[in-house]
Amino acid sequence: MTTLIRTVLHYGIPLIFLNVFLEQIGAPVPAVPTLIVAGALSRDGKMSSTHVLIASVIASLIADWLWFWLGRHHGYRVLRTLCRISLSPDSCVRETEQRFERWGLKSLLVAKFIPGFSTVAPPLAGAAKRSTPAFLLYDAIGALLWAGAAVAGGRLFHRQIEMVIQRLESLGGWAVAVVALILALFVLVKWMQRASFLRRMRMARITVDELKAMLDRGEEPVVLDVRTRARQQLDQRRIPSAMVTHADEIDITVAAISPTREIVLYCT
Repeated sequence: MTTLIRTVLHYGIPLIFLNVFLEQIGAPVPAVPTLIVAGALSRDGKMSSTHVLIASVIASLIADWLWFWLGRHHGYRVLRTLCRISLSPDSCVRETEQRFERWGLKSLLVAKFIPGFSTVAPPLAGAAKRSTPAFLLYDAIGALLWAGAAVAGGRLFHRQIEMVIQRLESLGGWAVAVVALILALFVLVKWMQRASFLRRMRMARITVDELKAMLDRGEEPVVLDVRTRARQQLDQRRIPSAMVTHADEIDITVAAISPTREIVLYCT
């Protein structure tokens, strides 16, 4: 029996609960591999898949409710904190808000299948003042679908999963080195993308004072408010003379503006 399987069997449901909770609270500790292994073990009658699912849903609800509570009481400051540590700051909040605009709380049904969305969605739902019972209901169903898919995958491919784990462990320390290298390369690529994005933003960005000076000089730049609809509803303050548009309308809006006019956009 492999070390990983022995570990899951020895610590059982508490290990799965802790693993799922840490992932949902934002720690880089993926729970899907553990759930898949637990599913394979349940197929062999060594664990209860029902207990695995119950523990996973409860752990997810506790972690997500904490983020929901923080979002409700601290608003978008929580999202700003999350996006400062995100490797994809350019899309961290905007994509999440757009999904909420399109699907509402129903987006929680698929949130855990989308990297990054799982952690950002609960505080956003709190900041948007959504109903707590409705949030918990959709979040619980989403957690059940997510954990159930991993457990079902483990049950379906239980023999192949055990073979893969045995081969990895036969490599000894090299298996850990290979996994660490893959993770390091992923983080490096995302960091380079982040650095490139921030460099482009610095080159194209003007400050509030610079925009104010342009307006005072009578240069009349076209100011576009391209914040998401959800953000515009939550914060109705706008730069004077700004035109309101949205991501799905911006091409049409810009096409109607003279190419000689300076265009300034501000967003979430």
